[in-house]
Amino acid sequence: MEPSDAKLILGYFSGDEKALEILFGRYFKQVYRFAHSYSKNSEDAEDITQKTFLKAWRNLKKFDQSKNFKTWIFSIAKNSAIDFLRKKREILFSELKNTDGENMIAETLADTALLPTELSEKTEKFRNLALAVSRLPQKYGDVITLRYEEYLSFSEISRFLGEKLNTIKSRHRRALMMLKSAFLHQK
Repeated sequence: MEPSDAKLILGYFSGDEKALEILFGRYFKQVYRFAHSYSKNSEDAEDITQKTFLKAWRNLKKFDQSKNFKTWIFSIAKNSAIDFLRKKREILFSELKNTDGENMIAETLADTALLPTELSEKTEKFRNLALAVSRLPQKYGDVITLRYEEYLSFSEISRFLGEKLNTIKSRHRRALMMLKSAFLHQK
């Protein structure tokens, strides 16, 4: 049986560095996926994830151990993502020209054509679902992402987003209805 988050935190405070490594390792992939859902970019998601765990480490002594650690770390991740994206400056495509006026990366851009026909139907459905979720208003997309990608309960999502439990459940139902409607209109 794996030690609880609370036991790992106590272990770390008692001098066991490995306990912190286990604790952070437990949530690393989930925080990264969450950061990626905000940034839509692997490099930015890595930066956000790194900032999240650095802030968690620096503030671990302030963590109220009567609370849920997973909710706390995701709150830090959300704030880190918002801060990061707020500070990130968009680079205009025109700024990428060399001294001859040619765009330095135009020929190296990835092909955005449709997926090859060899991909399975399951992969195509997943892509369509991810696209539909990304098109939801942020407050609905957050609930879907936290529920189905991060496996948070409605109570955890409620605490994480600072919203009432019934509000979260209502947003979840509305988000599912919006997704269903989006798929019905595709056919």
